[in-house]
Amino acid sequence: MSERSERISGATGDLAALAAAVLQPGFVGTTPPSWVRRWLGEGLGSVVLFARNIVDHDQVAALTAVLRAERPDVIVAIDEEAGDVTRIESARGSSRPGNFALGVIDDERLTEEVARDLGTELAALGITLDYAPDADVNSDPANPVIGVRSFGADPALVARHTAAWVRGLQAGGVAACAKHFPGHGDTHVDSHHDLPRIDGDRARLDAVELAPFRAAVAAGAQAVMTGHLLVPALDPELPATLSPRVLGGLLREELGFPGAVVTDAVEMRAVTDRYGFAGAAVRALAAGADAICVGGERATEADVIELRDAIVAAVLAGQLPEERLAEAAKRVGQLAAWTVATRAGRPAVARPGDGSAVGLAAARRALRVVAGRAGLLPLAGPAHVVEFVPPRNIAIGAETPWGIAAPLTELVPGTTTVRYAADDVVVDPAAPAAGRPLVLVVRDLHRHHWMREAVARALAARPDAVVVELGVPELVTGAVHLATHGATRAAGYAAAELLTGAR
Repeated sequence: MSERSERISGATGDLAALAAAVLQPGFVGTTPPSWVRRWLGEGLGSVVLFARNIVDHDQVAALTAVLRAERPDVIVAIDEEAGDVTRIESARGSSRPGNFALGVIDDERLTEEVARDLGTELAALGITLDYAPDADVNSDPANPVIGVRSFGADPALVARHTAAWVRGLQAGGVAACAKHFPGHGDTHVDSHHDLPRIDGDRARLDAVELAPFRAAVAAGAQAVMTGHLLVPALDPELPATLSPRVLGGLLREELGFPGAVVTDAVEMRAVTDRYGFAGAAVRALAAGADAICVGGERATEADVIELRDAIVAAVLAGQLPEERLAEAAKRVGQLAAWTVATRAGRPAVARPGDGSAVGLAAARRALRVVAGRAGLLPLAGPAHVVEFVPPRNIAIGAETPWGIAAPLTELVPGTTTVRYAADDVVVDPAAPAAGRPLVLVVRDLHRHHWMREAVARALAARPDAVVVELGVPELVTGAVHLATHGATRAAGYAAAELLTGAR
């Protein structure tokens, strides 16, 4: 700890404790490091888990028990959307479909059931806050970071299913956190890398972006996560995370949200490139945020010290009113109290087993087939599978598996596969499949020129090839086109069943 840090925390212990209370840091390792345990005793109110912290269910339950032994009301958060963005099943892929698949099915009771199933699983592991659901309306099909994470492009549908997801997750015992306020769907920029701009007048925002968040508030969502977005119709200068007009005027006063406002990861470049790491955190608190999420990319004690000391210094310098910091810490405490009461009122639940039965059933219902030629399904024997790998969406864990080849091989031994990315030279993707069924697997085909060209070459050589789209099926091509509406393990298995006639 630096000399400056010791001076600040020693001379202003109360402020340091308040500052620690509003931080939601991540950490590295599958057991809590000593600094996290020490900080929980010194005021830290929350931690957040990522894929790097997870091995299996028993290990996660043990980890959260250690955290709770240090502070019984600690908020244990996770970024678990189910679908393509999964942390609890990052090593195998989610056994539940994501939002887009649920929106395609459009059965609110099913959405609520899937979310309750997830909530029950997370609660059994000691997790109390989930950074979900994604309440964005995917208005721009070229959106590089939302896509299948959204329930769809229809604001009314997204609003209905956002509310159902909130109800289901919280009925399962975990606080919901609707994101990314005021709406990240109508953008072609990823806020991990730069600051997206959401154009459109206030009337459009009310009709489209804000509709799902109104529904989330009405459904009783315990938290809302801010988006690092510039929305000129609301504030022409400051990103939403740092804007009093957006967090105070819109979310608190107009929408009447009483719960905890959590920032998207404060180390994301959309805000740090302009305001700095600590500067963004201080500005977010001053604007009305209650909890600062940090640790997806910065997860050391030094990072957390930097934020705490900057918050204390901002109060001492008059840049952040102490009353605002105290209010933020109070809201975090209220969220913690909700989680404790919810846990206390629930019977003990056995730890979950191998995947979600309701998730697989939902994934099957989300499949959509466009058949131009009869007789191509089921596949006539072992297939050759070509999977085209798009540039990575940073919200999706690099370690999370996806694809059709593995479940197809399980169902039909002898299946072969190859993967190609944008930098690979693919002269004839169909050549290895001579005399065998050919399956072309894509993710967001409409967004990637190189992928479209490779698929067109393959279809020219093999017009009988089956195209399986694991992303947004904006571009339909091929004699048979199968859309799963997500790249989850559940979706892959459901697709393999359909392709082989196993179900």
